[in-house]
Amino acid sequence: MDANTRYIGPTGLDPIMNRVFNWLPRLGISIAGSRLLAVRGRKSGEWRTTMVNLLVDETGARYLVAPRGHTQWVRNLRVAGTGELRLGRKAEAFTAAEVADADKTPVLRLYLEKWGWEVGRFFEGVTKNSTDDELAAIAPGFPVFRIA
Repeated sequence: MDANTRYIGPTGLDPIMNRVFNWLPRLGISIAGSRLLAVRGRKSGEWRTTMVNLLVDETGARYLVAPRGHTQWVRNLRVAGTGELRLGRKAEAFTAAEVADADKTPVLRLYLEKWGWEVGRFFEGVTKNSTDDELAAIAPGFPVFRIA
């Protein structure tokens, strides 16, 4: 699998669990910082939503990481450049800038520290304790956006 096209689709119970967990932010319930990401479809222009983990680093910078790879929300966000983070009735508009592969290592490490228990299976053996070189090697397969 090419890192630039890497995508791990839902399997088994994932589709059912995704539907259940996508309802939580709609109800105003955030689990460990989760939000409902809304991005306009690149072809339809309609709002598309999925649950994401909002990562905030020690400086207050905010990121969205795609542990499954180059998903539809990633492709839509690249084209749109903007979206919304929703929690309950609150919707926060944002702009997004994709982070270069060379700058992803600290973001991926922090993401794994915070959510490795949830998304570790998508990182194919790489953990928060992996070396910088190991994290840098997988970076192209994990899109990251800094949002403001």
